[in-house]
Amino acid sequence: MSKPLAASIVDFVLGLALAPADQESGNRFSVEGLSLRAAGEGALEVGIQRLTAASLRVASGPLMLELEHLAVHKVVALVRIEAGRPRLQALEAAGAELSGVKVQAPLVASRPTGGEPYALHVHGAAAATGHVTSRQPAGGPWCLGPLADANGTIRAEIIDAHLLFDADVTVPIREGRVDFNAATVEHVGPDSRMGVSRLGLYVDAPNGRSYLYQFPSAPVAGVEFERRGAALGPWVADRGKLLLQEFGEGLLRQCGGAQGAGLTEQARLLFERTALSGELRLGDGRFCVPGAQGETAGRAEGRNAIRLHSEAVGRGVTVDVASLLVRNALLGTRDAGIACDEIAGALRLRLFVAESQVRLAFELANMNIAGLRLGGGRPTSA
Repeated sequence: MSKPLAASIVDFVLGLALAPADQESGNRFSVEGLSLRAAGEGALEVGIQRLTAASLRVASGPLMLELEHLAVHKVVALVRIEAGRPRLQALEAAGAELSGVKVQAPLVASRPTGGEPYALHVHGAAAATGHVTSRQPAGGPWCLGPLADANGTIRAEIIDAHLLFDADVTVPIREGRVDFNAATVEHVGPDSRMGVSRLGLYVDAPNGRSYLYQFPSAPVAGVEFERRGAALGPWVADRGKLLLQEFGEGLLRQCGGAQGAGLTEQARLLFERTALSGELRLGDGRFCVPGAQGETAGRAEGRNAIRLHSEAVGRGVTVDVASLLVRNALLGTRDAGIACDEIAGALRLRLFVAESQVRLAFELANMNIAGLRLGGGRPTSA
């Protein structure tokens, strides 16, 4: 009896179908300390001291999830029997540990209709929760609070660039701000300079100015534009600044995360020959993106430090977080989503282009979750 019940609960929690696996080694479940009792109105309360899964593979369309080990502790679930089948209405657990998690799927940007904002989502994830890609109010849900106090340095090496020759670019980030007066573009001959004008992000090379990113016609938040010398002379007195939180939120609301929006053709060619590395230590703050929100924490202890790496930006970027800490996290909606008090672990995220499509690959070495809740209702014993 324990295996079908465990499989049912896992299916309900993930909203995914179990993929075919070897009978001896794949999709293994175990349940310890099982208790059942009537909860009224045709409901059943299920208590489990410990639920474990190993070598799990689940799929939904092009989305595939692999998991080496999952352990969930002190589970209380409310199940209703509908049309002769059990349906999970709510679930709470004291904690969970995961390891060896791998997810790969296309990353889709849905184009807006009728003035609605773009919706970014992993293709197939809507089937997993039913609420990940729900439409948001006008203006979008974007909040990038952890960028407000971010510190780090981004470095790029451009090989055989048409305008910059072989160039080494260094962009420091201090307290959530990019000061282009401190950014450097070094190469053979006179060095180039980066800056931001009302038209967009540019590079002033020896043979003229070229724009890497062009702003939309509407005003852009979080930008201090370049200032020229006296009497509007040709010399730039101040290269300008970006406030990362305001700038990022503003662009996402205006462009909705459309892939490549604002990039010039010149920049696209440049990114094919651009290697990237860097580190960025996020601040403690609230973030909100379509379908997910939470609060980063633990900066004083060195948490949420991001490392970036790419051999060619135009073909993909890898993001490593060795010590993630997020509190009050929510995936989906408060009425029908997955919430938890705290998430801690180490992860790797890769965005890459395959067959002209942007794909996402997510690897989770380990993760600990505290205070897990699923669904809007509460189990009667919780």
